[in-house]
Amino acid sequence: MGTGYQVTTPPEPGVGDGWARLAEAVARELPVADLHGLWVFRPFRRDGREYGTAILSRIVEDRLVIYTARYAHTLKGKKRGEFASEFAEVGSGPVDAVEELVALVPKRTEEEPPVQVPLERWYPAEDDGAPDLG
Repeated sequence: MGTGYQVTTPPEPGVGDGWARLAEAVARELPVADLHGLWVFRPFRRDGREYGTAILSRIVEDRLVIYTARYAHTLKGKKRGEFASEFAEVGSGPVDAVEELVALVPKRTEEEPPVQVPLERWYPAEDDGAPDLG
C-alpha cells in the first residue's frame, strides 16, 4: 500500500535543464577544450526560480584561472522558461593550488562546499575525442 507521495531521486550534481543551458553559455565564453575542472554548488529554488552556481578552472600560461558561472531559470509563472546567466573570472594562482583556490569561493559566498563534477558531464566527448558542443 502506497503513501501517496511520489519519491524521486535527486539528479546528479550539474545535471538538469538549468545546468545544460549554463554549459552552453560557458562554451560561448571559453574554449571547452581548455577547461581543467568543474565544481557545482547545490542549486536552490525561490519564488518559482532555480538558481545555480558553478566554478570552472583552466590553465593559462602555467597559471590556474578560476571562473564562476551562474544561472537563474524561471520554472513557474508567466515568465516560465526565462533563463539568465552570468560569467566572470574571479581569480588565478599556481596550478598546484587548485584546491585552495576553489575552497575560497564557498567561504566568500557562505554556502556549503561545491561538488567536483567530471567535465564530461557537461561536455561529453564525441567519437573523435573532441567535446560535443551540440
